[in-house]
Amino acid sequence: MARPVRTPQKMVDAERTEKVTINVGLVDLGEIDLLVREGFFTNRTDFIRTAIRRQLESRSDAVERTVARRELVLGIEHYGRDALEQLRDSGRMVELRVLGLATIADDVSPELAVATIARVEVLGAFRAPRAVKAALASRTT
Repeated sequence: MARPVRTPQKMVDAERTEKVTINVGLVDLGEIDLLVREGFFTNRTDFIRTAIRRQLESRSDAVERTVARRELVLGIEHYGRDALEQLRDSGRMVELRVLGLATIADDVSPELAVATIARVEVLGAFRAPRAVKAALASRTT
């Protein structure tokens, strides 16, 4: 049986990032700008990324336990048409459960996705053709 592509690694390149918008208090923003001007960080983004990484590192044990308990794939999981067709032909379905990035190839039809993907749970980013996402909407948590 064809397996999805799994890459259990930190996603660092720009292609594997998502933009997040936050509101910051003016005093906090001023303090961030001060630290940037004083050379502690290269820019605001560097400060925010560093702060996020430190928070995640301080809770890494909790994340690891939760990933194991919820049976999530950590990293990247990709399903192409061939893998899904093999699942369909064998009468099986898959649950797409990912912490990171889940992708479905552009050549996967909505009908094939519905026939083979029982559930979608993605903490991070889910990238798939618009029609496939729409077809799976009722199965997405």
